[in-house]
Amino acid sequence: MKTYTVAVLGATGAVGQEMIKILQERKFPVGKLVPLASARSAGRTVKFNGEDVTIQEARDEAFAGVDIVLGAAENDIAKKFTPAIVASGAVFVDNSSAFRLNPEVPLVVPEVNPEDVKWHKGIISNPNCSTIITVTAVNALNAIAPIRTMTASTYQAVSGAGAGGPVELMNEVEALREGKTYEPKVFSHQIAFNLIPQIGGEQYLGYTSEEMKMQNEGRKIMHLPELKVSCTCVRVPVVRSHSISVSCHFDVPVTVEQAREVIAKAPGCKLVDDLANQQYPMPLDTSDQDIVFVGRIRPDLTDDNGLCLWCCGDQVRKGAATNAIQIAELLVKE
Repeated sequence: MKTYTVAVLGATGAVGQEMIKILQERKFPVGKLVPLASARSAGRTVKFNGEDVTIQEARDEAFAGVDIVLGAAENDIAKKFTPAIVASGAVFVDNSSAFRLNPEVPLVVPEVNPEDVKWHKGIISNPNCSTIITVTAVNALNAIAPIRTMTASTYQAVSGAGAGGPVELMNEVEALREGKTYEPKVFSHQIAFNLIPQIGGEQYLGYTSEEMKMQNEGRKIMHLPELKVSCTCVRVPVVRSHSISVSCHFDVPVTVEQAREVIAKAPGCKLVDDLANQQYPMPLDTSDQDIVFVGRIRPDLTDDNGLCLWCCGDQVRKGAATNAIQIAELLVKE
């Protein structure tokens, strides 16, 4: 079997560590792993397939001989190293938002638009975590009848804000239990026993940057250039897995029975939809795995051509690391 030299840019972060873990789980044909991070992390080691692999400083020269670069770094780091990655001949699968809306760069969810990998020019973008989970859940409906509009509300776990999110939640809970105060550092307000209805800064008509991703990225992934989405993104005191409430609106009716049938067969989805027996997607059930659970499918009472559903998925895995590695698997097949 042919093997590949795979670099992970941002190997010490939460997503980078998850990428290394998932490369092992999925038995990706890695001949050599090149973990890259900042100078302060260089020299440390990570475990890969039972061996210690030394972390290297991320520099332009580090990409020589690399076949695939999995990006788990912030926008500025991704932009800084992209020229060197492309010049080296590697393909950059980037988890940042730096290139997502660039018309020259494919934006890919393998269960939805795997064919778009074929037209890359050295860079492929990984979508936003909530977008990945949502389009995976609704794509089978879009195949029955193109989605005209969506109304979505996301309930995003604190780990979506990085490793400090869960620490802050737990510290606040402990402080409140002891009758003490705790000054928030990661979030703008106390997150324990609270909801924060803002993720990202204002971008358009009162919608935040995180909220606009659902429309702008959804259009590109599902090939629906006229798709309109009203989205509200909320940070919730859940450690892991994002949940999304979605209303999809079509030009023709789609029945609940049709929806259940196609979602049950859809790649990357699991139908969990039995209200009478209290069976529906929940963050606890969807954490640390790669399937998007979909349930609470019901008619939209405001639109005869609408359906409502609820979905959950692990935003660190399917919403980031696993999706990137699935893209790399498509590259290997090509």
